[in-house]
Amino acid sequence: MKVTLLGTGTSQGVPVIGCSCEVCRSVDYRDKRLRVSVHLQVNGKSIIIDSGPDFRQQVLRERIRTLDALVFTHEHKDHTAGLDDIRAYNFSQHKDMPLYGEERVLEQLKREFAYIFSGIQYPGIPRVELNPITEEPFEVEGVRFIPIRVKHYKLPVFGYRVGDFTYITDANYISEAEKEKVRGSKVIVLNALRQEPHISHFSLQEAVELLEDLQPERAYLTHISHLLGLHREVELTLPDFIRLGYDGLQIEV
Repeated sequence: MKVTLLGTGTSQGVPVIGCSCEVCRSVDYRDKRLRVSVHLQVNGKSIIIDSGPDFRQQVLRERIRTLDALVFTHEHKDHTAGLDDIRAYNFSQHKDMPLYGEERVLEQLKREFAYIFSGIQYPGIPRVELNPITEEPFEVEGVRFIPIRVKHYKLPVFGYRVGDFTYITDANYISEAEKEKVRGSKVIVLNALRQEPHISHFSLQEAVELLEDLQPERAYLTHISHLLGLHREVELTLPDFIRLGYDGLQIEV
């Protein structure tokens, strides 16, 4: 499996509009973070988790010419806003795009992208196929996904395990039972918003403590804000098996 971090930033991205902190002024490409998303290439299939506002820019940058499905973690705008841009894949692949998400998430997509689901099929609108999922494992084009239930403050969110890879974003709580689904993963990508505690995301310390408990071979942090600090400085403080993710990072699992 090849995993590409399409975006590693929080909902505002980095740099933040109007901010002049040292992170937002940084010239290090690793401090430039689009909204969070990940691309999986596994068993010949191309799958993206979450289509945020930067979806078009991300797939063009990584030259993702085919896309077999989109899987959603939850319904927040920084994870769904780029859905319209799947049209290009509809045109080139001559098929509807399968979307996977909880019923609640799919209903939110119907509201926010009402023109896709209206009775008037305007020429050129995205064509989608809705696939509701639950906490049970499911398959996407023959690829097995194990949902990992986490909490984003009070909102239930899914992380996913695919083979030896686990991806969790927008979380600040995971139960012991759900941790057991993650254990044994060789690679974990986990959110770490900033240095200070936050109401709905793991802080850096909380993320490191969780990863030290889960003990993957390698771990990468994502959903990072400008408040975490400069990439080159924060990395020096991390255990050897944990690195900061950055946009475009490719991971072999």
